[in-house]
Amino acid sequence: QVQLVESGGGLVQAGGSLRLSCAASGLIFQNNMMGWFRQAPGKEREFVAGISWTGSTTYYADSAKGRFTISRDNAKNTAFLQMNSLKYEDTAVYYCAAATTNIRATTAVNYWGQGTQVTVSS
Repeated sequence: QVQLVESGGGLVQAGGSLRLSCAASGLIFQNNMMGWFRQAPGKEREFVAGISWTGSTTYYADSAKGRFTISRDNAKNTAFLQMNSLKYEDTAVYYCAAATTNIRATTAVNYWGQGTQVTVSS
């Protein structure tokens, strides 16, 4: 049974930082691209950041470029999202995702985590 378990969400003031973690089990971690998506109330789920199987290539939404950094530790089956300079509009539920290809597309995602709430106060 595949499980993606997120942690690290919470309440932070604008300009602050959070680091999200995603612990994976039940899948061959290094065979999966990993990503982070988010969904704000009343909005569709959107891509935030993705990383290739080895970690050599990363992908970011325009809203995340320069502020967020995705990484992975294949030895620990864990992916991370470091979020700096957080803005009110970053408030959303953040979901960890695994896909064999094209991590930027929700339709390509094979597995989702349960989500972790990130709330940025203005």
